[in-house]
Amino acid sequence: MPPTPARLSPLSAITVESPARLHLGFIDPNGSLGRVFGSVGLAIDAHSTRITARQAPASRRDAIIEGTTSSAQRDRIEQHIRQLEQALGKGPAIDIEVHETPRAHTGLGSGTQLALALGTAYARVRGHEATTADIARILARGARSGIGIHGFDHGGLIVDGGRNTRNASKTNLPPLIARQPFPEAWRVLLIDDTSREGLHGDEEKRGLASLAPFPASLAAHLSHLVLMRVLPAVAESDFDTYADAICDLQQTIGEYFAPVQGGVFASPAVARALEAVAAEQKAGIGQTSWGPVGFAFVASAQDAERARAAAQRVSPGASLTFTIAGGRNRGATWRAARQHHHDANAA
Repeated sequence: MPPTPARLSPLSAITVESPARLHLGFIDPNGSLGRVFGSVGLAIDAHSTRITARQAPASRRDAIIEGTTSSAQRDRIEQHIRQLEQALGKGPAIDIEVHETPRAHTGLGSGTQLALALGTAYARVRGHEATTADIARILARGARSGIGIHGFDHGGLIVDGGRNTRNASKTNLPPLIARQPFPEAWRVLLIDDTSREGLHGDEEKRGLASLAPFPASLAAHLSHLVLMRVLPAVAESDFDTYADAICDLQQTIGEYFAPVQGGVFASPAVARALEAVAAEQKAGIGQTSWGPVGFAFVASAQDAERARAAAQRVSPGASLTFTIAGGRNRGATWRAARQHHHDANAA
């Protein structure tokens, strides 16, 4: 349990908007040097999460939750509110309005962003100065990757250091070890197979447990790749090197996870579309987390339009959606919000 957060002046209503993220790959799933996983990822400017929290009228005891896309999402919000109440203390009801969230279980980090946005909003309405790390611990986020947590705070291209296997407490979040602003001109084409969901929950845990140990030689290769190719390429806006390095990283980690997800890509339709993009132009292709969302990094907005056209040509009738995004070099934002019409109706 984190220490009791400091007090702030509570806000009557707040809107929090947080970025989706691409998980570009683990560095060492086996923890061969004493740190397990380690991740590379990018905050993006599409598929954001946006919620508003409001103090309910004093005459009403029960919170109202609006705008959820599924019963599972509503259940998750209710569970998080219970966890926050236990950690930060109960008080008057807080209403939650969900304005926008990514499709769940697609590799965009929707669960972590919803939790962090909700926790941040809840804390500010209650008047608590809780950090993102405090909220992540309270809501049990960051079990393997810290990309969503650090992306919430900072945006940009992020590398986290994984978890220390010698001190594997779940309260120790993966530390931020590198953060680079992503080049403004570069774009990423996102392709989602809406007929599928990525592994999650117990199925994900069983899948990870079934995998063979990750060879130390491959972890060394990925570490070298991230330190000496991915990060310098982003720092120098060297797109060709970045694209080659992302393809190498994704192929290496994708082959490792292939026995669980059915191939390097979870969706054959997404794989075909990305291969069509790479056949026409320089691109860094891969899959975020367990997918099914795949991505193709390209050097410009014009190249992104060409990439989308190439992907669409080979996908007639497929249940694919296409989004062009840029990197997002800032973290979550918040603003004071107006009180809701429910207040006016309460008496």
